[in-house]
Amino acid sequence: MRCIFITLLSCALSGCLGAPEGVSPVKDFELDRYLGKWFEVARLDHSFERGLSGVTAEYSMREDGGVRVINSGLSDDTGHYSEAEGRAYFVESQDQGYLKVSFFGPFFGSYIIFELDVEGYEYAFVAGNSTDYLWLLARTPEVSEEVMKRFIERSAALGFATDELIFVPHVTDQEAMQ
Repeated sequence: MRCIFITLLSCALSGCLGAPEGVSPVKDFELDRYLGKWFEVARLDHSFERGLSGVTAEYSMREDGGVRVINSGLSDDTGHYSEAEGRAYFVESQDQGYLKVSFFGPFFGSYIIFELDVEGYEYAFVAGNSTDYLWLLARTPEVSEEVMKRFIERSAALGFATDELIFVPHVTDQEAMQ
């Protein structure tokens, strides 16, 4: 019985590290260039970010060679920022934009960068293990119309429900001072 449980648990956990059909991680990925602060520009809705605006992700190196992930966002209900710390590790090779990320315990989910601005690392299209998880991240709170159009078209072609995207509002420093 214990062996069956371990097998089922392994299958369940490995399923979280899969990829939606047609989604492939970028090649020639450079983690050092990816580290730092990213703004969440758009996302599909899911319970762990519901009701959050001003969402950012900060990536830095961990002592164990993994990536420290700090996600933060402003609760629309309370007006307070909340923060979650996680860790990420490469699934295959370090030159592929394919990581596994965990915010609690031994459970990991896919973090697949399927498009990346390779010149300046200014935007990234990120998917989870299914078409339920999709993000557009950028170094600034907004992206050009061209990038947004490409994100929507490419994501729709891969089966993501782009008509359900949430476009994440961000308060600028100047707006916060008023």
